[in-house]
Amino acid sequence: MWRIMLEPALLFASPFVVYLIYLALRRTYPFAVDHWTHSAVSSLALAGLVIAVAGMLAFGIFAVRHEGAYVPAHIENGRLVPGRLQ
Repeated sequence: MWRIMLEPALLFASPFVVYLIYLALRRTYPFAVDHWTHSAVSSLALAGLVIAVAGMLAFGIFAVRHEGAYVPAHIENGRLVPGRLQ
Protein backbone atom coordinates (compact mmCIF):
# COMPACT_ATOMS: atom_id res chain seq x y z
CA MET A 1 0.00 0.00 0.00
CA TRP A 2 2.84 2.37 0.78
CA ARG A 3 4.32 1.84 -2.67
CA ILE A 4 1.10 3.02 -4.29
CA MET A 5 1.33 6.32 -2.40
CA LEU A 6 5.11 6.72 -2.30
CA GLU A 7 5.93 6.38 -6.01
CA PRO A 8 3.76 9.29 -7.22
CA ALA A 9 4.79 11.41 -4.24
CA LEU A 10 8.48 10.92 -5.03
CA LEU A 11 7.89 11.63 -8.71
CA PHE A 12 5.99 14.81 -7.79
CA ALA A 13 8.74 15.93 -5.39
CA SER A 14 11.59 15.37 -7.84
CA PRO A 15 11.50 18.87 -9.45
CA PHE A 16 11.58 20.46 -5.99
CA VAL A 17 14.62 18.39 -5.03
CA VAL A 18 16.38 19.29 -8.27
CA TYR A 19 15.64 22.98 -7.60
CA LEU A 20 17.03 22.65 -4.06
CA ILE A 21 20.21 21.06 -5.41
CA TYR A 22 20.48 23.81 -8.02
CA LEU A 23 20.21 26.49 -5.33
CA ALA A 24 22.73 24.70 -3.12
CA LEU A 25 25.22 24.44 -6.00
CA ARG A 26 24.85 28.16 -6.63
CA ARG A 27 25.89 28.58 -2.98
CA THR A 28 22.73 30.40 -2.03
CA TYR A 29 20.61 29.54 0.98
CA PRO A 30 17.96 27.27 -0.61
CA PHE A 31 15.33 27.87 2.09
CA ALA A 32 15.20 31.64 1.72
CA VAL A 33 11.72 32.90 0.89
CA ASP A 34 12.91 35.06 -2.02
CA HIS A 35 13.92 31.93 -4.00
CA TRP A 36 10.44 30.40 -3.68
CA THR A 37 8.30 32.89 -5.57
CA HIS A 38 4.78 32.06 -6.72
CA SER A 39 5.95 31.53 -10.27
CA ALA A 40 8.77 29.19 -9.22
CA VAL A 41 6.53 27.10 -6.97
CA SER A 42 3.73 26.89 -9.52
CA SER A 43 6.19 25.91 -12.27
CA LEU A 44 7.71 23.23 -10.05
CA ALA A 45 4.26 21.96 -9.06
CA LEU A 46 3.16 21.78 -12.70
CA ALA A 47 6.37 19.97 -13.65
CA GLY A 48 5.88 17.59 -10.72
CA LEU A 49 2.33 16.80 -11.81
CA VAL A 50 3.45 16.11 -15.37
CA ILE A 51 6.28 13.87 -14.16
CA ALA A 52 4.01 12.00 -11.72
CA VAL A 53 1.31 11.38 -14.35
CA ALA A 54 3.86 10.32 -16.98
CA GLY A 55 5.59 8.04 -14.47
CA MET A 56 2.36 6.37 -13.40
CA LEU A 57 1.38 5.83 -17.03
CA ALA A 58 4.82 4.35 -17.74
CA PHE A 59 4.58 2.08 -14.68
CA GLY A 60 1.15 0.92 -15.85
CA ILE A 61 2.17 0.33 -19.45
CA PHE A 62 5.49 -1.41 -18.82
CA ALA A 63 4.51 -3.42 -15.71
CA VAL A 64 5.16 -7.15 -15.76
CA ARG A 65 1.98 -9.02 -16.59
CA HIS A 66 1.39 -12.61 -15.60
CA GLU A 67 -0.47 -14.60 -18.21
CA GLY A 68 -2.80 -17.46 -17.50
CA ALA A 69 -5.96 -18.12 -15.60
CA TYR A 70 -6.21 -17.52 -11.86
CA VAL A 71 -7.19 -20.57 -9.84
CA PRO A 72 -8.61 -19.39 -6.50
CA ALA A 73 -7.74 -21.02 -3.21
CA HIS A 74 -9.65 -24.23 -2.64
CA ILE A 75 -9.63 -27.36 -0.54
CA GLU A 76 -8.27 -30.63 -1.97
CA ASN A 77 -8.22 -33.80 0.12
CA GLY A 78 -8.86 -31.80 3.28
CA ARG A 79 -5.92 -29.42 2.69
CA LEU A 80 -6.07 -25.77 1.68
CA VAL A 81 -4.41 -25.17 -1.67
CA PRO A 82 -3.43 -21.48 -2.11
CA GLY A 83 -4.54 -19.53 -5.16
CA ARG A 84 -2.19 -19.38 -8.13
CA LEU A 85 -1.87 -18.51 -11.81
CA GLN A 86 -2.01 -21.51 -14.08
